[in-house]
Amino acid sequence: MAHDPTQPGDPDATQPVEVQRYGPSAERATEPGWQSAPAWSSREPAVAVASPRRGPGPIPIVIIAVLAGILSGALSALAVSNLLQPRALGTGSVQESPLANVVSDVRINESSAVIDAVDKVAPAVVTITTTGGGLLGSGSGTGSGFIFDSDGWILTNKHVVDGAQSLTVVTKEGREYAAEVYGIDTLTDLAIIKIEATDLPVAEVGTSAGLEPGQIAVAIGNPLGYENTVTTGVISGLGRQITASDATQTSAETLNNLIQTDAAINPGNSGGPLVNSAGQVIGVNTAVSTTQGLGFAIPIDVATPLMRQSLAGEELRRPWIGVFYQAVDPALAAAQNLPVEYGALIANSSGANPIFEGSPAERAGLQEGDVIVAVNGEPITQQSDLSTLILPHSPGDTVTLRILRENSASEIQVTLGELPSD
Repeated sequence: MAHDPTQPGDPDATQPVEVQRYGPSAERATEPGWQSAPAWSSREPAVAVASPRRGPGPIPIVIIAVLAGILSGALSALAVSNLLQPRALGTGSVQESPLANVVSDVRINESSAVIDAVDKVAPAVVTITTTGGGLLGSGSGTGSGFIFDSDGWILTNKHVVDGAQSLTVVTKEGREYAAEVYGIDTLTDLAIIKIEATDLPVAEVGTSAGLEPGQIAVAIGNPLGYENTVTTGVISGLGRQITASDATQTSAETLNNLIQTDAAINPGNSGGPLVNSAGQVIGVNTAVSTTQGLGFAIPIDVATPLMRQSLAGEELRRPWIGVFYQAVDPALAAAQNLPVEYGALIANSSGANPIFEGSPAERAGLQEGDVIVAVNGEPITQQSDLSTLILPHSPGDTVTLRILRENSASEIQVTLGELPSD
């Protein structure tokens, strides 16, 4: 069939597809070798006729508003619920950290320990009421004490009962007993009294050896007439020395080697126990600094020999070496040209013989100028002087003294005597 040039023919296969479909651009004809498709069309753009849009009717708007209100209320309720409920622990939160758990456990353990300690000791703590003499010198007074043997043996302070005409002991259960003074310590502020009773609750007696500042300390007693009062703190210091006055401020005595604590000790606490976190008695509350709020207690190891003596039916006695001595410090060591800066120098500042005639020291061969540096291997220091290390022993005990004599060290066995009453 012949081709009519006036009729449209077949597209040229060599032309771009756009040109094959729509023809060449109005601005220019295709050029030989044109291979890239143009970015425009030779057609007039079709003009779209927009159909009129209708807005939503009133009913859909109301429905949408109701749904939005319901959704908003639900979200608000959920937010409030989250605020009121405990928050779940997230990754990396403080509560979930190992350190936070340890601190929480320590606080719980400390509180539980104190509660358990009080439960163990409080039943054995008693109130001691005196009439005539005693705590106030005349009239009546109140102090504390604790039962250390179930047959009615009670440890308290000397200043609570000394000179009292009558004593009444009231237990935690409210039972009242007449009491008698069994013995008064000739060296410290301690006394033992006795009531006629059996099967009484007993406080566990621990040890004051090895105590360290920072340990938990619990004071139990009857301060200001409030029975079974518990105060807590820590051991603030050891080996303290104070001058304590009685309630009438007419006499005073020096107390050595005391435990210092910040557990509140008030009038009426005297004679009550100072307890560790295991519920063991480590001291006997004895004094308080009214201006500074510091409390002091006699180490229980000082009282232990007295308790043993009383249970054995013996008189209360204290050990004695029979020497005058001066505590060695750097100043004294320099002045006397001593080889050490600690210990006890056997000397008398008055110039008299520092060794008592017929004393244990004389029998053991101690001499003036000897420096005692240890008792049974324990060094003598400013906090633990010679009398402090001797005090826990009883008359008749044998101790080993390490001495320096003319720069030569040796050990001497001394059998302790009884401290004279005068």
